[in-house]
Amino acid sequence: MPQRRSQYTQADSSFRDEEMQTDEPLQRRHQTPHHRLKGCFFWFLLFFVVVLLAGGHYIYQKYRTAHSTINTIHKETGVQKARDTQAALKQGRPISLLLMGTDTGALGRTYKGRTDTLVLAVLNPKSEAMTLVSLPRDTKVAVYGHESDYPAKLNAAYAYDGSASAVRTVQKYLNVPIDYYATINMGGLENLINAVVGVDVSPTLTFSYGGYSFTKGQKTHMNGKKALAYVRMRYSDPQGDYGRQERQRQVLMSVAMEATQVENLLNEKFLNTVSKQMTTDLSFNDMLLLAAKYRKATHHMNSTHLQGQSSMISGQSFEVPDESEKQRITDLLRKALDLSPDQTGSTLSSSDEINVN
Repeated sequence: MPQRRSQYTQADSSFRDEEMQTDEPLQRRHQTPHHRLKGCFFWFLLFFVVVLLAGGHYIYQKYRTAHSTINTIHKETGVQKARDTQAALKQGRPISLLLMGTDTGALGRTYKGRTDTLVLAVLNPKSEAMTLVSLPRDTKVAVYGHESDYPAKLNAAYAYDGSASAVRTVQKYLNVPIDYYATINMGGLENLINAVVGVDVSPTLTFSYGGYSFTKGQKTHMNGKKALAYVRMRYSDPQGDYGRQERQRQVLMSVAMEATQVENLLNEKFLNTVSKQMTTDLSFNDMLLLAAKYRKATHHMNSTHLQGQSSMISGQSFEVPDESEKQRITDLLRKALDLSPDQTGSTLSSSDEINVN
């Protein structure tokens, strides 16, 4: 047995020597498909890692730019939040957002201005619905902290103490917590819309204005100039200023939703435009949470407005909603926020408490 084994080993060794002396094509034929696949996989993996590293660096740079820009528009009101808004965002609970379109910059204005448009929006991802309520700018109120100037117009609240007094006045007026705010300079709205490559809007009525034509119910992609023509028309609207508010509400909400798209949050052109036209107390991380958790809240939209009656008081024209109409709006908003029903608010009340139960 030992001898035979030795002979076998010697023969095996001779065979290996002869195999090593064979030409290159024969050597390739002896490689298995498994070995060839392992080689391809290695190169693919190497290529993937290189691309990932390069792409990761690019995304990281974009992220840093976006984060830095959002920091420039982030501005706290100094108002004590009526509830824990961070917890609500992280848990995906309904949140409210007061959108204000200021007239600063419009028609050459350079002063702080007033809020030409006020829209209170509620995003409810659970019901996949968004509730929008337009508040007439001429609504008769007592501005928070300036009750001695009563009666005043709602749009004047911003002229007193900026977003802080506007937020306080609205939430006290309706007894509804306002979680966040965003102001958009209407004078720069055209650039903002162009920065998001236009907005899609379904016109509320058929009309022509500023060289553009609009058809009721026909979804239309609008650039900045076309969108401005759409929201500026007033006197041909059978609903007057209420109709104009509804069109402004449509465009502002379209811009707001585009602003939370991740691709726009990383778009330098868009961010540069936003930094000049917008302020908000939403942080960059808040916006990322909105983009991730609240997009489905736009699947259904419920839209309305607070209806008032025109009244001349001390030579000024006011819109004065009756208590039942105010209560309707309060009920609508509190239900959208998953809050218990409660009585509507009053800006002349001595209590500052907002029911958040």
